[in-house]
Amino acid sequence: MTVKSSISLRDDQHAFAKTLVEGGRFPSVSAVVQQGLDLLRQQDADAAADRAALVALLAERARGPFVSADTLRAQRAENRAASSE
Repeated sequence: MTVKSSISLRDDQHAFAKTLVEGGRFPSVSAVVQQGLDLLRQQDADAAADRAALVALLAERARGPFVSADTLRAQRAENRAASSE
């Protein structure tokens, strides 16, 4: 379903959208705006998925064994030494 809506664009935004239309990339300025909104929606969905994955990773790590900073530094040094050989 399509809903008609009135929006305001800055001069530079309108000029850019018109350039995309004139270049044949979009059939209308409305299509440019629709694509922009779809991209924003996808960005929001991706950010939400990233946050959920991070929360899950942190929860998993919190349930695991504690590794001290000294132990972590020693492991990193060993890994660097092994990879340089």
